[in-house]
Amino acid sequence: MARLYADEFPLPVVKILRTLGHDVLTVQEANKAEQKIPDNEVLSYAISLNRAVLTLNRHDFIRLHKQNTQHQGIIICKSN
Repeated sequence: MARLYADEFPLPVVKILRTLGHDVLTVQEANKAEQKIPDNEVLSYAISLNRAVLTLNRHDFIRLHKQNTQHQGIIICKSN
């Protein structure tokens, strides 16, 4: 199953992903919530943990992917 780093992602979805067997680490669990950490550092942290980023932040993470494709993945969702 997937190893994910959830960047300010809705907790109910995280819980569902876990029940499906995915290994999801949230920014809250990593003690990185509400610190205004730049998105490039979020991606770097996920890379260091060998995890794909799970985010709602479409614009910034598409830009980051174009700058650096050497990551485990970026899963972008939209809330509506």
